[in-house]
Amino acid sequence: MDFYSSSSTISRGMGEPDEPHVLAVDDNLIDRKLVEKLLKKSSCKVTTAENGLRALEYLGLGADQEHSTNGNGSKVSMIITDYCMPGMTGYELLKKIKLKCKQESSILKDVPVVIMSSENIPTRIDQCMEEGAQMFMLKPLKHSDVKRLRCQLMQCQ
Repeated sequence: MDFYSSSSTISRGMGEPDEPHVLAVDDNLIDRKLVEKLLKKSSCKVTTAENGLRALEYLGLGADQEHSTNGNGSKVSMIITDYCMPGMTGYELLKKIKLKCKQESSILKDVPVVIMSSENIPTRIDQCMEEGAQMFMLKPLKHSDVKRLRCQLMQCQ
């Protein structure tokens, strides 16, 4: 599996104990790196995935994984995902995470999911919020957006 983390598995425990861990999902490498950089500047640990399937695998919700007992899910404080991605949209990823949380007593049920998109389409925003997204943000993300995310993370911890 190709996951990109801001810290290696050896130094995983070396960060601040209250350092939030964000799973950032985006098929565009530049956007993924931008989100990662902004979040790291705000003292977040960041793991990135290039698509929805990789994100589900990381969270222990992949098709070949029976239960969401993969240790990674418990370590994630927030999931931020692009809306438009090939294979599985951010909306579909959101639905799969929320459905899994309803089916099982999942540790992910309290993890906020934030959708980001370069397109400001009200029906899309409404659809994501109705499905359980915590926030919908326009890309490219700015430092002020990350401040809002950080504030949201502090409420959820």
